[in-house]
Amino acid sequence: MSKVNYRKALLDKIETPLHQAQIAAGSVMTSYISAGKGSPVILLHGAGAGAVTWYPTIDALAESFHVIAPDIVGYGESEKPNGAYDRPYFSAWLKAFLSALEIPKAHIVAFSQGGAIALEFALDHAEHVDKLVLVDAGALGAKPSLLPFIGMLWMNSAPSRLANWFFSRYLLFNPKNRDANHGFYSIEILKRQGGKHAFTQGRGAAVSAIPETSLRQIKHQTLIIWGENDRLFSMAYGKRAAKIFPHAKFYGIQKAGHLSLMDQPDIFNQTLLEFLNP
Repeated sequence: MSKVNYRKALLDKIETPLHQAQIAAGSVMTSYISAGKGSPVILLHGAGAGAVTWYPTIDALAESFHVIAPDIVGYGESEKPNGAYDRPYFSAWLKAFLSALEIPKAHIVAFSQGGAIALEFALDHAEHVDKLVLVDAGALGAKPSLLPFIGMLWMNSAPSRLANWFFSRYLLFNPKNRDANHGFYSIEILKRQGGKHAFTQGRGAAVSAIPETSLRQIKHQTLIIWGENDRLFSMAYGKRAAKIFPHAKFYGIQKAGHLSLMDQPDIFNQTLLEFLNP
């Protein structure tokens, strides 16, 4: 029996013609996918799998925007070097990635740990960010409770289908709303050489809380989207952040967990487009 290509199976769910490429972002060879034309939108995935996490979103966005979804350093098909894997490390990689693509400014839509990266980037390089969308984002103070934490630890230290099944219950309102290949691809990446570096060397530093005084410095138009049933990062932290940011609005999605973009893709995409469109 031939081996299933989990990444390809997820890419095949995207109907818009895709461009797949690699580019050197500083010293890190970075894989990315892109689609559509218009103002650039950078999609930053969370701590697992890679750019294919955005399979439910790319078609909708590509109708109006030039969508670029990288495999963040340490994930997907991108290189997985030894490194700090804290927010400054990821922010420097993102700056190098945008510079390599000659993109001076872009909307950034960022999920979970990707949200933490986007926040650091907005603080470090405010001039390169247009609108900012944070999806069930890290670094806003939320910490997983015991069982989700056990699931995350299990999945990242001893990845398996059983660990994926257990952890999925805390990532989604309904685990059936996620294409099974996404979980399988996450396992595959973690088992590759360097696949655990982001977890073992970063040690959660990327999603550690950003001080409120720093959050108040982010002046971009910001949308915070959160699954109302998120069992990994409580929605209360998203609501609190929306009151801290000078120009932020909050939108909660019913019957959606941490992976709100998968639990309720139609509502998620509509909310995203209404915010990003002029």
